[in-house]
Amino acid sequence: MEASSTIKKVLAGNKIFVPSYQRAYSWDTEKKPTEKKKQVNDFVSDLDDYIRSSTTTPYYFGHFLFQEKQEGEYGVIDGQQRLTTIAIFLSALFTHLKALRNLTDSEEESYEDMIKRRSTYRFTTVDYDKQVFKDYVIDHNRVNKSGLATESAKRIVTAYDYFVQHLETKDENYLIKMLDAIQNASCTTHNVKDEAEAIQMFIFQNNRGKKPSNLEILKAEFMFNVHLYGGEEKYDIIEEIKDRFREIYESISSIEYKVNEDDVLVYTLRVYFNSLWETNAIDKISNILSEGNPIRFIQDFTRSLAVSFGHLKCFFGKDERENIEIHSLVTLGGIAIAIPFIIKAYSFGLSTKQICSLCTALETIVLRHRLIGTRADITARLNEVYKNFTQENFDINPILHRIDGMKNAPNDSWWWAYWNKSELKKAIQGKVSHSSAKYLLWKYENHLESQGKNGYTPKRYDAIEKPELEHIAPQTENPAAGYCAYDEEFKNQYIDCLGNYLLLSKSHNCSVGNEPFVVKRNTYEHLAQQREIQKMTADNLIWSKELIEKRKDKITNFILENI
Repeated sequence: MEASSTIKKVLAGNKIFVPSYQRAYSWDTEKKPTEKKKQVNDFVSDLDDYIRSSTTTPYYFGHFLFQEKQEGEYGVIDGQQRLTTIAIFLSALFTHLKALRNLTDSEEESYEDMIKRRSTYRFTTVDYDKQVFKDYVIDHNRVNKSGLATESAKRIVTAYDYFVQHLETKDENYLIKMLDAIQNASCTTHNVKDEAEAIQMFIFQNNRGKKPSNLEILKAEFMFNVHLYGGEEKYDIIEEIKDRFREIYESISSIEYKVNEDDVLVYTLRVYFNSLWETNAIDKISNILSEGNPIRFIQDFTRSLAVSFGHLKCFFGKDERENIEIHSLVTLGGIAIAIPFIIKAYSFGLSTKQICSLCTALETIVLRHRLIGTRADITARLNEVYKNFTQENFDINPILHRIDGMKNAPNDSWWWAYWNKSELKKAIQGKVSHSSAKYLLWKYENHLESQGKNGYTPKRYDAIEKPELEHIAPQTENPAAGYCAYDEEFKNQYIDCLGNYLLLSKSHNCSVGNEPFVVKRNTYEHLAQQREIQKMTADNLIWSKELIEKRKDKITNFILENI
């Protein structure tokens, strides 16, 4: 490839692919015009601005780094997000142009050079998304969108649909200008045959889209160090690392919307060094790489990374769908203190029942910590039992005992008492954040529904359609509308408390708004807690301080006994 080139020249006659040890497609699309634009939206918006400007200077697509595998076949080391988006957009553009008229000889040549010639695809993405890319984007075959296995495949399909929608109203003149702009867009390329050089260049180079994550930077650092210190075995070790990262990126593509990859890097650090205090992965690992021959560490740590991502793929995927205890912890969110315990539990081969018990215990202490809002360091209280939780001693009972001790510590036990029942009770008497209140009311809902029912299956949080928090007595006073007087006591102590909060679907919440109580009450029939309000007001259609207090006490007692 030429150092200074055009997009058409880069693609023409070549086969370009994204190696599977590289990140899959990560650019997002914002479908709502009122929301902040994402990378895919910016891509087409920038091109629109360019063709409207009537400038004679070619559009610039930046720098691309390739590794030549064989004659005419290149793996893209840096720039895969841009190249993938260019290929998706060009396919949508050619499709619309073909719908308007037959392609000219020149346009047909451009299509064959940049998209596909017979059975040769000019660009393909990572192996596990390759078939979706070929089928849906290039060959326009139907795919089951609801059955796409990875987030990256969903992004590919979403980007293509967005481009199709954007182009469907455009005329032939616009399409020709856009095609000319893209195929003649300038770019610079660097092609290497030595993988060490490619990796070293990647370390110091950012692309136009998302900056490299810490995980990507460490991957490049690992592979470069293997080239430096791997000796005669370096090529075998490089292949091993590629295989590990192929596993890692496949896992990421399934669970990235539930967990951040750089967070998993830190969790793995905490598992590998057996300490919840580990925080800065880049600094820690860079120091290790600078000390002597790091090959054994690189092999061991990449293996640990692949294991962590594999276990979390199972945890956030199949196991979360099938086990309410895991679903509950995942739904809670903000569970960084819990994840290293979970990774260890999977690594030690604990049963699903044991993992569920561990999740329940961790959920209660994380939730208490959040509700109480203490500055006391929870890590200091859990690190000892975490360190003792090992392959040789994988009994979860010491962990459960420690958490139970924190929840039931006497008030005079200052080191442990920050999370006890007294502190929890005080924390939930007044205003509770909306996210925590919704979570608590979901728990309370399952408690109400289970009363007198043997074998009751708890309702999942995501089974409630867009759950929102309703103020039964609205925040804005509606005089003579079935609520008690909005005096200062009522405003300060009763409006924002668990007794006046109710879980509703978004559509339900929008429909009742600031209506009189009797109107709201008549709609409270979908969830057990809504029907509870109807029963509480069967003899008096006034939602009073006394009833709010009574309901708050019921919810408080439930929380103290179960959380």
